[in-house]
Amino acid sequence: MTGIRHMVYRAADQKAAAVETMTFAHLRRLNDGGTQRADFHVLALVDAGPGSVTVDFRRHPLEARSAVWIAPGAVHRWDDITEVAGHVVLFVPTAPLTPASRALAASPDPAPQWIVPAGDWPFVDAARRHLVLETSAAPSEAPAELPAILLSALLVRLRPPHGGPEPAHPVFLRFHAVVEAHFREHHDAGFYADALGYAPRTLSRAVQRATGRTAKAYLVERIVLEAQRLLAHDGLTAAGCADALGFSDASNFSLFFRNATGMRPGAWQAAAARR
Repeated sequence: MTGIRHMVYRAADQKAAAVETMTFAHLRRLNDGGTQRADFHVLALVDAGPGSVTVDFRRHPLEARSAVWIAPGAVHRWDDITEVAGHVVLFVPTAPLTPASRALAASPDPAPQWIVPAGDWPFVDAARRHLVLETSAAPSEAPAELPAILLSALLVRLRPPHGGPEPAHPVFLRFHAVVEAHFREHHDAGFYADALGYAPRTLSRAVQRATGRTAKAYLVERIVLEAQRLLAHDGLTAAGCADALGFSDASNFSLFFRNATGMRPGAWQAAAARR
């Protein structure tokens, strides 16, 4: 979907608010049916369905009042959007302006798809339509910061659910940030405990309260997810994944991947290609 990527970068290059909107009809014209991996947020609001989208190898249905939030770096594919009506909002991570909207955009465990409650939908719809109107205006017709202001209002109105039971736990938020910065080089949970100044057991308890997983399990899942993204979207071999993820060799990586998923990297890659 190079058209989508070009649209966002063009807005940023012109120093406009890095927010763009499009209809699902436009998305259908751009969609080539393949996997995508963007370095910006992809937010979709569905007025009518049915349809489906796959985000990080899990398929999600689309229907009226569905919301989809695909974070930067996630591998996704629009599987079936022939009958889907609604809008897609594209925005760079720095676009949200308010503390609440920035916190939502930086959420470490976002839900990729949910149904907006019926009572919330009129407010979400009004915020979405105002944003669409402003992003369609000529740059000279409105202040450049208006799309970012309206995006912030839309994000706060959406109130997306989180993937974990206690996503705002401060220890977990710090752990998540350090993991994102170093998971390619450091695969030992003890490194993160030392980096944050906690005893390993204290850190693991905090992560488990926030996510339901131990610190070690969370770290393994993050490395495996990145490996799956590299295998499915980038088409890397086991050797390529080992190099990208800090393993000593392909055999070491393959053993790690098989222990975590029950499949060898090549077999998982072949199965993903058939989906």
